Amino acid sequence: MKFQPLCSIIINNYNYDRFLSQAIDSALSQTYPHTEVIVVDDGSTDNSREIIAEYSDRIISILQPNGKQAAAFNSGFAKSKGDIIIFLDSDDYLFPNAVEQIVAVWKPELSKVHYRLTVVDTLGKSLGYSSPQGSSSLSSGEVWKILLDKGGYVSTPTSGNALNRHFLEKLFPIPDEYKLTADDYLSFQVPFYGDVAAIDEPLGAYRIHDTNQWALATVTSDRFQRFVRHDLQNFALLTQKAKALGYKIPADLEQRSIGRLWSRIISLRLDPQKHPVLSDRPLNLIYWGIRSLWKYSDFNWQKRFFYSIWFIWVGLLPLPLATPAITWLYAPQYRPKFIGWAVEKIRTLTK
Repeated sequence: MKFQPLCSIIINNYNYDRFLSQAIDSALSQTYPHTEVIVVDDGSTDNSREIIAEYSDRIISILQPNGKQAAAFNSGFAKSKGDIIIFLDSDDYLFPNAVEQIVAVWKPELSKVHYRLTVVDTLGKSLGYSSPQGSSSLSSGEVWKILLDKGGYVSTPTSGNALNRHFLEKLFPIPDEYKLTADDYLSFQVPFYGDVAAIDEPLGAYRIHDTNQWALATVTSDRFQRFVRHDLQNFALLTQKAKALGYKIPADLEQRSIGRLWSRIISLRLDPQKHPVLSDRPLNLIYWGIRSLWKYSDFNWQKRFFYSIWFIWVGLLPLPLATPAITWLYAPQYRPKFIGWAVEKIRTLTK
């Protein structure tokens, strides 16, 4: 008889009572029967705990004072028993067959399986694209080599990852210094323990709304400053991990990640006085961005060309003209229709 692993779906919640029931219901409605659902409420002050109480013994509930994401992850993981661990943000939800499809490709030696998420609005309506954006396939196989070559890999937000308990035990408990970035603490380290498998279709939904910590609904300088500080912490973690395992990293690794450079040039343009990297200059970031696109990215030439123009546009044009390009990159739902039409036209002509 084929081994049927237990999957623990750990829902971490803080003041998301308007979304919480959908997240819990999606976990309880999985077509794969060997699941447990753990809900960690991290000190909510809204109606979340009343909602959790309604589920009674259908879930395992943990009610704790507010300690941020790492504390919620630590509590949930300590209580869990699953071979496969999914940390589901309480403003997201899984499709009914998500765990079944994960188990179908699961192997005990994998470090994780990741999968796309359909991007939805506050009401759960699809915005017409998935996370991650674009047509690039999710990274798979020896992803640690990609990390050491490019400083990042094509992956998904927290809710799009099914992680191997055996390897997580080497990383938990998550230190408090990563209390707001526990997901990336795992994302940047787990691939060093085993191969990664990818399912390039959406198995859940990633919700964009005004109170989401990372998803972009509006363009603000403080948000991109946070992105940059977050990226700096991730790069430091990656460097530390590589050294601990005896790997060498390229001297220019920090300039190879296109996503990191996008955030930095936007942060610099929106508020140069508060930009976290004091040595950054627009021309340097334009050069690094274009170099990253043409030397290290997996984009086709059309995307490399468009994003090269984007770096020049955002880096050199007056801020009122640069801001729309920033918004269109990070919030595709606000892109004018003619841009999508032009991209599709070029794709058709170059086939």
